[in-house]
Amino acid sequence: MGLLSKKDSKLIMDPLADNNPITIQVLGICSALAITAQLKPSIVMAISVMFVMGVGNIVISLMRNIIPSKIRIIVQLIVVATLVIIVDQVLKAFAYELSKELSVFIGLIITNCIIMGRFEAFALGNGVWRSFLDGIGNAAGYGVILIVVGFFRELLGSGTLFGFPVLGSPVDKTGLYAIGYENNGFMVLPPMALIVVGIIIWVQRSRNKDLIEEN
Repeated sequence: MGLLSKKDSKLIMDPLADNNPITIQVLGICSALAITAQLKPSIVMAISVMFVMGVGNIVISLMRNIIPSKIRIIVQLIVVATLVIIVDQVLKAFAYELSKELSVFIGLIITNCIIMGRFEAFALGNGVWRSFLDGIGNAAGYGVILIVVGFFRELLGSGTLFGFPVLGSPVDKTGLYAIGYENNGFMVLPPMALIVVGIIIWVQRSRNKDLIEEN
């Protein structure tokens, strides 16, 4: 028997596809719209949420039998706020420019519906290992969408990836720009993030008819 049972594997794999927190549950949309104009902040946000959800689910699971039901939401908020502060301080210490770019959106992880939802719906009723896997799986599903959206928005909107030109130079007219290609400035605007997410949802549901019937 491997490290992960079939049920444990589903905790990681389901949020990546048929139960994705953004495209299926429509949670965490705000950050998907706000910080995906470039690929680097998209990846950093995905990693940050994965840390908060993975560790947070473990903490809530460990405390689930001693948390009074009347204050469970307050306890959950304290846990997630503490973890977000840790992420924010680490970014300021080791990636200050990026922390300024992400600005308030790191703090808004505290109010991310995905995190609070998994605390309430899963970590409060399951053991540490399964809670950890659930947190990692949902964070990965969230992160994949952010990275995909950030990839296309930066590539088509700026002609770069991680800030490096990959389509040529629009100034010197090299690469694709030599044949008349122009960056799509609309891609770097927040409305385009919603359109890209909508396209991902359409592709996903067109490939899986069961998702259409369920909704």
